[in-house]
Amino acid sequence: MGGPGQPPSAPRFGQAGYQPGTGYTEQPRKRQIGPWIGIVVGVLVLALVAWVIFRFASQGTLASGGASAGGNPTTNPCPVNTQTLAPVNHTPDGRVHGGLLSYPRLGSPWSAPSTDIRVPFGRDVAEQEVMIEPNYDGQGNSWVASVLVAELAAGDGFFSPQEASQIVVRCLIGAFYGNAQVGRDDKVSKAMTVGGKDAWLVETHLTFDIKGLRTKGETAIVLIVATSTDASSLFYASIPDTSPQYLQPARDAMAALTVGN
Repeated sequence: MGGPGQPPSAPRFGQAGYQPGTGYTEQPRKRQIGPWIGIVVGVLVLALVAWVIFRFASQGTLASGGASAGGNPTTNPCPVNTQTLAPVNHTPDGRVHGGLLSYPRLGSPWSAPSTDIRVPFGRDVAEQEVMIEPNYDGQGNSWVASVLVAELAAGDGFFSPQEASQIVVRCLIGAFYGNAQVGRDDKVSKAMTVGGKDAWLVETHLTFDIKGLRTKGETAIVLIVATSTDASSLFYASIPDTSPQYLQPARDAMAALTVGN
């Protein structure tokens, strides 16, 4: 996964654009009608067009791949939550906490937990990293293996762990891989439980060709846990193909997840 320095204006996946008027065909006029009738019809047509445009604007567009954006009315279906950029103060217990999820802190060479403001919908983010390719592009950007937990403040963007996984995977790709062309091959997509809470797991292999970067792919693990009635929590790991030794620690951290403050 890309390290600090990813341009904040990097394109987001899943922003299909609706163009009003597409497919409109003008019909030939059949006959003359009275002026008042024409005015009334014109008003009704304008009202209908305004209603259609309002409906499309309020319902959101289809995301990349044909999946619905879940009714999120914002123009950007992948917002970064900026309400809380720094981690919440959790009681020190040797675990890494994000939202209501925690895992046992990974030892060296994994870094101390830090935050990441790029996580879509995310707040209270705690992340551990291992440096893989420092300054791969000569502009200060680095590539890392990472494991993180966070709270997802969904608003009206998604309602179940499965729906959340469909949106969050696309948004994470957009947030962490910028404008790179990314191939995606899902290996696992299934329901499970964590601490008695409903959850959905997606494990996918991503491929890309980024200038200056030696690795051409990595495994991404996304686990969404319905930890409360109005929010979910996220476990996320990305392990480059060139460093497969870090995949098992990521899996172990996921297996050791607990729910609670």
